[in-house]
Amino acid sequence: MAYDLITMGRIGVDLYPLQTGVPLDRVSSFGKFLGGSATNVAVAAARLGLRTAVITRTGADPFGDYLHEALRGFGVDDRWVTPVPGLPTPVTFCEVFPPDDFPLYFYRLPKAPDLEIHPGELDLDAIRAARVFWVTGTGLSEEPSRGATLDALAHRARSGVTVFDLDWRPMFWSDPDIARPYYAEALRHATVAVGNLDEVEIATGVREPRAAAEALLSAGVELAVVKQGPKGVLAVSRDGESAEVPPLPVTVLNGLGAGDAFGGSLCHGLLAGWDLETVMRHANAAGAIVASRLECSSAMPTPDEVASALAAGAVR
Repeated sequence: MAYDLITMGRIGVDLYPLQTGVPLDRVSSFGKFLGGSATNVAVAAARLGLRTAVITRTGADPFGDYLHEALRGFGVDDRWVTPVPGLPTPVTFCEVFPPDDFPLYFYRLPKAPDLEIHPGELDLDAIRAARVFWVTGTGLSEEPSRGATLDALAHRARSGVTVFDLDWRPMFWSDPDIARPYYAEALRHATVAVGNLDEVEIATGVREPRAAAEALLSAGVELAVVKQGPKGVLAVSRDGESAEVPPLPVTVLNGLGAGDAFGGSLCHGLLAGWDLETVMRHANAAGAIVASRLECSSAMPTPDEVASALAAGAVR
């Protein structure tokens, strides 16, 4: 059976402070969670009923064992999650200063295992057969993951829904100008591009939302999704359909992971064949629910939770 969604990219252990509004040096206790944007998208989609898998790599260590256990617990297939001897499983710390300040501290040295995905290890037939294939900008930041990501996109040949999550993390690149040619190549193979204002500016050189959406369409995709923070989300398709949807009111506890919940819901809505506005409203609601919770992966909402938030017009 083909997967509904295969994602490819970052994985790690998120260590979140259990005290909010406290600087990291004064935090006394942490919660341990499955993390990594591509992985969280697979979890979010699985919570909504999709058959999902993730392509990534961990260290050959206890944290790597924990991530396998967590993936299976969330119903995400881990067959393509393999260990890299000699490299530690990445750990990410954050600080939580609601409503809009959530600094991240990535520990991915000497190199993250998820950047050691080799082209020859890919199950290209499964990638091509998946109803949705999701890749990220981080996967383009270093070889051999860069080559593997581009090879997978080329083999996929725009079959089904192919999503490029722009996922700009400046700490993973020495210079934005180095990233742009690889972003352009990925966009050429993708059918959907998703990013916030900073990310679309890296990809296109344009920051104004509608102009950026048009630039993404010109770069090759069929649907451009521009997340505008408190102004909501703009989606524009090549066939002229567009939707601009405000955010769902929410008391933010931790904004990290909201974009991944949005991504999982986006995949769900596109596969369900919903109109563009319905897809965006559902994705906004999923993201708002996660923003109202401390954790990321384990906070991903169920269909009933999203339906309740939409019916209420807010996350309560």
